[in-house]
Amino acid sequence: MHEKCGVVGISLDGREAARPLYYSLYALQHRGQESAGIVTHDGFQQHEHVEMGLVGDAFDSDNLAALNGPQGIGHVRYPTEGGVNECCAQPFSVSFKSGSLGLAHNGNLVNADEVREDLAALGHAFTSAGDTEVIAHDLARNLLEADLVRAVKSTMDRIHGSYSLTIMHDETVLGVRDPQGNRPLCLGELDDGYVLASESAAVDTLDGELIREVKPGELIVLAPDGAGYDSYQLIDAPQTAHCFFEHVYFARPDSIIDGELVYDARRELGRQLWEESGIETDVVMPVPDSGRAFASGYAEAANEAGAETEFAEGLMKNRYVGRTFIMPTQDERERAVRLKLNPIKSTIEGRSVTIVDDSIVRGTTSTQLVSLLRDAGAEEIHMRVGSPPIVAPCYLGIDMASREELIAADRTIDGIEAEIEAESLSYLSIDAITEALNRTRADLCLGCVTGEYPYDVEGEATDRDVTRPSVGRETSHGD
Repeated sequence: MHEKCGVVGISLDGREAARPLYYSLYALQHRGQESAGIVTHDGFQQHEHVEMGLVGDAFDSDNLAALNGPQGIGHVRYPTEGGVNECCAQPFSVSFKSGSLGLAHNGNLVNADEVREDLAALGHAFTSAGDTEVIAHDLARNLLEADLVRAVKSTMDRIHGSYSLTIMHDETVLGVRDPQGNRPLCLGELDDGYVLASESAAVDTLDGELIREVKPGELIVLAPDGAGYDSYQLIDAPQTAHCFFEHVYFARPDSIIDGELVYDARRELGRQLWEESGIETDVVMPVPDSGRAFASGYAEAANEAGAETEFAEGLMKNRYVGRTFIMPTQDERERAVRLKLNPIKSTIEGRSVTIVDDSIVRGTTSTQLVSLLRDAGAEEIHMRVGSPPIVAPCYLGIDMASREELIAADRTIDGIEAEIEAESLSYLSIDAITEALNRTRADLCLGCVTGEYPYDVEGEATDRDVTRPSVGRETSHGD
């Protein structure tokens, strides 16, 4: 199961959590469009509602009114290999001898099959093929034998891969980030409680204040009355493996990821793109929306260097069409490009054009974009890409497709340039990525652009050994 999702957890002082959770999921809708779910606890019992579709379609006022309690967790999801079905929608809920458990997961385990087999041998019955259920079963088993913190630590020692989790055990809400911090998770403060979320934009939506990001290997336990939180640094890894693609594509530009505003990071990546492969043309235009910050930084750097180039919108987006990258089938992605983008001829006709995109995955969109601009009268079309060529699949939570579908997996840059029929094509280098994000290669997950992964993946190379020592520090915060 490969997923790219959004998670949230909230603990409030008496106020119902359902609507704040609902608004948070709206803020995270870009991270998943196939299902949405909320689980709450009123101090006596757990309540849940999980539905296929967008957040606005999955919930109505009656659903929210039935989700009683000041604590809860939420999830938005899109599936890739797992298909679209309710059994894999989240949060995943289970009741057992030690109470009730709800779990929402963003990421992907690399040893889920192994852990599932071990648990099945012990009598656990599974209802889905997802790795989220594996985590829930392992944690539930550990809770029978240990307190909450030790149970979470045991599960973290057992599972390997990418995960940011929000968990609810009875009325206690937890947040956990994997030891290498591959997926984002942050902590915010509200007037009457605390919130954990995949991105800080969700905290902003609730008029909260971002406190900080959850550290890799850290467990955050929110007080049931919303009065504070405890922090436990359960595992320290020698390196992080922050996903650079969060900065490039997936996160909202108004979110803070790994300590930096995503919009600023993308503008800096655009500036680096000009430094490495700038070409003077009449106009620089973005592929909306995720290419906009890259193109802005690229054009600004170009003008600072003395190039006489205009930054302009040349493609109008139909905002009622979803992301082509997130759509489940190739046919849908190809059809959506024409539905999604329409050229502005006055910007393009008779002019040389640089079009700036955040990434090229399958290449279909890029080919059709060049064709659109050519039909609109562009004299020259130069494509610049704010990330390196994607040559390998992602095993840690983003749908990068198979190698057979990735245009850069078996082609040179010249070959891709010929394929999309542009006058020139240039990608950003890995060195520029590390410089713009102020990270070393060893602290970023670059698997999709290098083929080397921070965890051992069967059939793939790995770039470093990961050790997982326990440290057990604890701090408390709140009233």
